[in-house]
Amino acid sequence: MRSRSGGSSIAACLVLVLAACARAASQEPRLGSARVVFQTNYGDIEFGFFPSVAPRTVDHIFKLVRLGGYNTNHFFRVDRGFVAQVADVTNGRSAPMNDEQRTEAEKTVVGEFSDVKHVRGILSMGRYDDPDSAQSSFSILLGDAPHLDGKYAIFGRVTKGDETLKKLEQLPTRREGMFVMPTERITILSSYYYDTRAESCEEENSTLRRRLAASAVEVERQRMKCFP
Repeated sequence: MRSRSGGSSIAACLVLVLAACARAASQEPRLGSARVVFQTNYGDIEFGFFPSVAPRTVDHIFKLVRLGGYNTNHFFRVDRGFVAQVADVTNGRSAPMNDEQRTEAEKTVVGEFSDVKHVRGILSMGRYDDPDSAQSSFSILLGDAPHLDGKYAIFGRVTKGDETLKKLEQLPTRREGMFVMPTERITILSSYYYDTRAESCEEENSTLRRRLAASAVEVERQRMKCFP
């Protein structure tokens, strides 16, 4: 009786654990198909967006990327185990901005706060005390920061480039007030974007072309065999 009861208890616990895991998985936001790559002087960082979590923020940041707004910008803050923060593009770029870039960069975005957690790799908007003051500066989380949850708008996460983030964390820094800043400039040399759906379609099209070519060869082989 004892072992049977113990087995039932273990089974019940497993069911509860699996159910909890399923709930957690279902709460994770789905990445959209767009990917952005920042090419820095220390390596590339790729990230995707959470359009269902912060649609206005995603639209704003992605438009700035498409306009080339982040090119020649930099990471002004690198606090190991906490955040690497991208500067506001209106002041952080080394190249002058055109009118279209400046117009978009100076827009503020309403605070789209959510239940998504601040963990390593998450992208979170910077802002002032006003919850609706976010513009173009954002942080990449270098560790878990639960004290930020619900206070800053999360809009995406890193999909590739953790090795680059680790390099940034090893750079020498200095403290200026509340900020830990790198002693040398970490430049976003350029940026580009692509759509994973298009990449998937291209791969499928390539496979289909190979299959069609193989079929054509087989048809020709059969024709030569049957109708010499």
